[in-house]
Amino acid sequence: MNATATAAATLLPVWRDVLADSYRALESVVAGVRADQWHLPTPCSDWDVTQVLQHAVGDQLAYAQALGIGEGPAYNPFAPSGTIDGSPGDAVRAAVEQTAFAWTTVDDATETVPTPLPHGALATPVAAVMCALDAGVHAWDIAIATGQPSPLTDELAAALLIAARAAHPAPGSGETAEIIEPLRQWGAFAAIVDGPADGALGELLRYLGRDPR
Repeated sequence: MNATATAAATLLPVWRDVLADSYRALESVVAGVRADQWHLPTPCSDWDVTQVLQHAVGDQLAYAQALGIGEGPAYNPFAPSGTIDGSPGDAVRAAVEQTAFAWTTVDDATETVPTPLPHGALATPVAAVMCALDAGVHAWDIAIATGQPSPLTDELAAALLIAARAAHPAPGSGETAEIIEPLRQWGAFAAIVDGPADGALGELLRYLGRDPR
């Protein structure tokens, strides 16, 4: 069994729970943001809280569209405006509900699904957990920016890390690399942050270019 298949097999029994937990994390953190906190800086150095939320919402809608549900985001998730029309809570709830529904259309026997990532189709459990990673990690970004507790557990972080480090042919070169690495080179993630091993959550955050402390 190759590395991609191993990651998929490990995540197969848990990917739906991982998605649900990540969506709960994002919704709960957004609900905890005060009215005066939406323009605070975040661990995503170029974006404030509103922009991180817009990015997270847009990415979820892009996953839903890839799965055949909805029309995708009406804006570039990587160029968020910093202004949300209506309630931020409503925006994230609508995106999560649409994308969660999209994943219910995927049968457990479906081996691969399309994704909005430059990698294209991925093994279903890996694709689903990469979708969850996007929601969960940006929930952490917003929580840290607004003084809330981390919404991610070590158990959830361990599953997200398996997907992030799954080996897959890189877009363009076709050379096998961990899924995150081409995205890092593109600028979606910062360089790995060095530091001591401090549990699965710390390892995940450092791997994604964030300082757990």
